Amino acid sequence: MPQASALPFSKTRRVGDLVFLSGELPLVPEGAMPEGIEAQTALTLERITATLQSEGLGLNDVVSVTAYLVHAADFAGFNRVYAEHFAEPRPVRTTVRADLMLPGALLELTVVASRAR
Repeated sequence: MPQASALPFSKTRRVGDLVFLSGELPLVPEGAMPEGIEAQTALTLERITATLQSEGLGLNDVVSVTAYLVHAADFAGFNRVYAEHFAEPRPVRTTVRADLMLPGALLELTVVASRAR
């Protein structure tokens, strides 16, 4: 996978009180990926948390999530981990089944956070 600085998009983008994050995948810096939807979901949310923290935000500031799952059968496992990370009121969410660009990735998440929450 190319270095983040070589990719043709921004990791985050602020517009007013909103912060948009590019899609996040379940990768560690060495490019490895854990097995299974629950481990991949937890890692992806950890990566999102770190990116939000760099913007002075946290998961409690997330207002919208778009989840891309490779397998519809992974929905329940994804939901279990997701629910552990987001407190009420949870963000709005759209979940779709999709083929992903990175082999082995079972999900990709994009989020929008608000500084005005």
